[in-house]
Amino acid sequence: MGTKVRRPSHAGSWYTDNPKQLSEELEGWLQSCGLTKSSDVRGVIAPHAGYSYSGRAAAYAFGNIDPSNITRVFLLGPSHHYYTPKCALTTATVYKTPIGDLPIDLEVTEELKATGKFELMDIRVDEAEHSMEVHLPYLAKVFEGHQVKIVPILVGAVSAENEAMYGQILAKYVDDSNNFFSISSDFCHWGSRFNYMHYDKKHGPIYKSIEALDKMGMDIIETGDPDSFKQYLLEYDNTICGRHPISVFLHMLRNCSTKIKIKFFRYEQSSQCKSNRDSSVSYASAAAKTDDSSSS
Repeated sequence: MGTKVRRPSHAGSWYTDNPKQLSEELEGWLQSCGLTKSSDVRGVIAPHAGYSYSGRAAAYAFGNIDPSNITRVFLLGPSHHYYTPKCALTTATVYKTPIGDLPIDLEVTEELKATGKFELMDIRVDEAEHSMEVHLPYLAKVFEGHQVKIVPILVGAVSAENEAMYGQILAKYVDDSNNFFSISSDFCHWGSRFNYMHYDKKHGPIYKSIEALDKMGMDIIETGDPDSFKQYLLEYDNTICGRHPISVFLHMLRNCSTKIKIKFFRYEQSSQCKSNRDSSVSYASAAAKTDDSSSS
């Protein structure tokens, strides 16, 4: 099989395409978050906006990663432009970034394809989607000097039943400690341009209401319960664009034998909404860590 490249189509717009600048920017953010790397960290939830908006917040997820034992990264991101009720696998063999290339794990991709539950995404769909691409430079930076392959999975508009089904298929990979999971999601998209203006006045200004709503969701994600998360989404309809990748991840954690807990480290908003004319996007960063405590 020949090489098939997915180009970094959002470099030069969503983040700089200058390798030196990009590398320095990422290093700066990773250092300033001051987190201790831990080999117990098996996954992250991190935003996927342009780096000028969410690059700093994302460091609070990626800064937890100790790359030494990890050889494979599963990347789960939502689909923004292409409709599918399924999860889709890449047809590329390598994902390029301005600071290094990430080879696709063709063996695992084939294994997933063999389940008959995944579709394949056209390279144009792959390149048009930003949700996974924005994680790539961070992964290339954190795993610099380490041999790591990636398994990108585009998560479509998946039903609750199918979120559980994909969670069951992917759960076995969580039990291999060489595997890592990068889950791509922003949090609340608030304002008329997003068709979402939930406002609970008891919290004071709009941005405080948004924060309370997001933090309620983050607390539920930390419990690890996909059903509670589903209920929360049904009740408040919070515009968490990676709701499906997060749900699939929660089902993976429920179905695997390893005990893993999610903890959020950072919460930011692109701006503070004070009136109905304003809009903002929220960014939250979390790490998923093996939990050896016997109490649960």
